[in-house]
Amino acid sequence: MEYMHAPPSSSQGNILCCTCGVPIPPNPANMCVSCLRSHVDISEGIPKQVSIHFCRQCERYLQPPGTWIQCALESRELLALCLKKLKSTMAKVRLIDAGFLWTEPHSKRIKMKLTIQKEVMNGAILQQVFVVEFVIQAQMCDDCHRVEAKDFWKAVVQVRQKTVHKKTFYYLEQLILKHKLHQNTVRIKEINEGIDFYYASKQNGQKMVDFLQCTVPGRSKASQRLISHDVHSNTYNYKSTFSVEIVPVCKDNVVCLSPRLAQSLGNMGQVCVCVRVTSSIHLIDPNTLQVAEVDANTYWRHPFNSLCNPRQLEEFIVMDTEIIRDQRLGAGAGLTSNRHTLAEVWVQKTSDMDSGHQYHCRTFLGHLLNIGDLVLGFDFANANINDEFLNKMNPDRVPDVVLIKKSYDRVKRVKNRIWKLKELDREKEAADTDDERQYNEFLEDLEEDEVLRKNINIFRDTSKIPVESDTDDEGAPRISLIEMLEDLSLSDATGGEGADMMTDA
Repeated sequence: MEYMHAPPSSSQGNILCCTCGVPIPPNPANMCVSCLRSHVDISEGIPKQVSIHFCRQCERYLQPPGTWIQCALESRELLALCLKKLKSTMAKVRLIDAGFLWTEPHSKRIKMKLTIQKEVMNGAILQQVFVVEFVIQAQMCDDCHRVEAKDFWKAVVQVRQKTVHKKTFYYLEQLILKHKLHQNTVRIKEINEGIDFYYASKQNGQKMVDFLQCTVPGRSKASQRLISHDVHSNTYNYKSTFSVEIVPVCKDNVVCLSPRLAQSLGNMGQVCVCVRVTSSIHLIDPNTLQVAEVDANTYWRHPFNSLCNPRQLEEFIVMDTEIIRDQRLGAGAGLTSNRHTLAEVWVQKTSDMDSGHQYHCRTFLGHLLNIGDLVLGFDFANANINDEFLNKMNPDRVPDVVLIKKSYDRVKRVKNRIWKLKELDREKEAADTDDERQYNEFLEDLEEDEVLRKNINIFRDTSKIPVESDTDDEGAPRISLIEMLEDLSLSDATGGEGADMMTDA
């Protein structure tokens, strides 16, 4: 029997550093790390302090040669931007790791920790960690230069609606704020029958037109004007104009449809009430509760006008009411509303209580009206209306009164309102004394119509004490706290003025 001997284990010996004599494992340079670093600096040629440009107005960083990008602090985008500033000087080294070091937000400094490797003497690979400081310098971008000039624009979107009331514009304003389409505007100017949006590029103007066509019923036209032409490079400079015309019908308007259109909508009555204007016109027949939606294409093929405006509405008091339970519609009838109740009411004008003259009519407000309530309506019996379709109707089919909405105490509603809306920063040609009343009516419409306020952002007014109730003492509708958003600002999130980071001390 023979014994098996294990093979001798090979152990690596140490050598002495050729410079300081310290025992070290063998390496191609025969030097320790400390001596190697003292002889070779692999970060040589890489600047330790670099400047980057930041625009205070739009809060964007300059990416050479001429691109401005949005970057948050300590984000991947900002890390890539800073590394591109060092790319040309790091061609001979290998980047292993990069990360941010914390700096005071108001110091206008960004520090980055880099780890690099490089092959040095006789194939030895040396790794080094160092810090590069980026100094933020303020520089206004070209877009902000044009905004500050206030007279430079390449595209304008002219939105018009030929109505007395601005309810549709107030609704459109909230949609624009919610989807943040106002951020790219150079200037916003409000005029008599509409509002103008100025843009620095045609693409942003076209984006606004596409948004308007999806949110409000209307039609658009486009034109352009030649400003300059370079014959050498064959380049043209145009100014584009987009015209958007919104249908001249607002919420709570009484309209008279053409017989052909009324028949195509399910044989509904010609006299209807507009209950809502979104991407289409929502109509309801006060005699049958039939509802229909008229889109922009249908309206321009069969146009109709408003018979009255909110200023012509009169106040009535309900003397008696009776709910209609069994309502039978004819053949081919369309859909009926489930949110309203059909009723027969007897009303009397509050301004003519001495005469005792009462009006009988049908209304879609049967679920809201009780004896003694005040209601706003339009008096057809004593009105002089010049309308093409109404004049051709059988007088027996024209109602004496069309009731629009229930009336509440406006002073109490304003006092109990604990929410608010944001507004666009726009220029106004002349202040209209009726704007405040119209804006309050729009706020009342939001309180009464839950479907309408789902598309906009409502913020809680911190200056008022909240009360958790859907109605007040008189039954006026309210907006619940669940539907409200907190109005946060930059100072709330950072504990101070966040913009001071990029401003001079």
